[in-house]
Amino acid sequence: MTHTPLMSKFAFDNNLIYLPFAYFLPEELYFRFPTLRKLPRTLNELFSDEEMIDLINSDQFLDDVWDAIALLVFPHTGFRGKFFDYEEHSPVWVFCYSHQLWMQLLALETGWGIDLVLQIPSTTYIKFFDSDDIKETMKVLVNIGLQTENFAETLDIMREYPCDEDFRPALSNARIDFYRKWYHVRTKAGVMLSLDDNLFIDEDNPEYNGDYYSIVPADERVDFNNIIEEDYCTRFKKLLSDRDRQILEMRELGLTFEYIAEKLGYKTHSAVVKRMNAIKKVFLEFQDKNNR
Repeated sequence: MTHTPLMSKFAFDNNLIYLPFAYFLPEELYFRFPTLRKLPRTLNELFSDEEMIDLINSDQFLDDVWDAIALLVFPHTGFRGKFFDYEEHSPVWVFCYSHQLWMQLLALETGWGIDLVLQIPSTTYIKFFDSDDIKETMKVLVNIGLQTENFAETLDIMREYPCDEDFRPALSNARIDFYRKWYHVRTKAGVMLSLDDNLFIDEDNPEYNGDYYSIVPADERVDFNNIIEEDYCTRFKKLLSDRDRQILEMRELGLTFEYIAEKLGYKTHSAVVKRMNAIKKVFLEFQDKNNR
């Protein structure tokens, strides 16, 4: 995405990219949040007002839009009651607050992302979407989201262990039982998604089937989870083409090779695997250069 002088005023790759989801919200939900209801519905008004720019850059904007996204997701999870009755440590809470997942899926499935929003004529009023259309769209997004990182299996376990207290950080027997079963489910699926897992694909392994895959031995992998500096990952991704960066980020979301191939116009998922192998080579060169 090209950064224009105007867009440089924003906390880019953080706050501004959530603007499409703010404008996607149904009218009744949009006006429930003090930060969101202040947003003008024309880009001209929005970008010419320093107060609005500061508002979008604020933590309150993020808090409001993330809460709003979670409230859109929750009705499609199959859990009863009110969303805010659940504790923040529960899997359903974590699922609903996977805001980057929902933002990227919205753009992938509907095209409604920051690129499209910024193409709207600056004086055009951005109308509210139809509530029924929003519900149908969120139903599709949630169904896709449940296929990523084994969320479906995790939420099924929560239905078996419905007490929120079982998911608190404090250790308990119920929590130990949960982790044992959750670990079993994830191990059975054969995928633990992190950046290094996505890069190091062992396509020749007989267990590889395009959806789940084995990874090379641990001593040949890079543990991105131990890299505190986010700048390291950001600098690496800047070396990639827009298409390769998109493939990598979709894999980070846990999306299958088949899904990525379909969305990006590849004939088979093997083409996506080849691009991942090319990305791996770029990363190894980047790592070697930075370790000197």
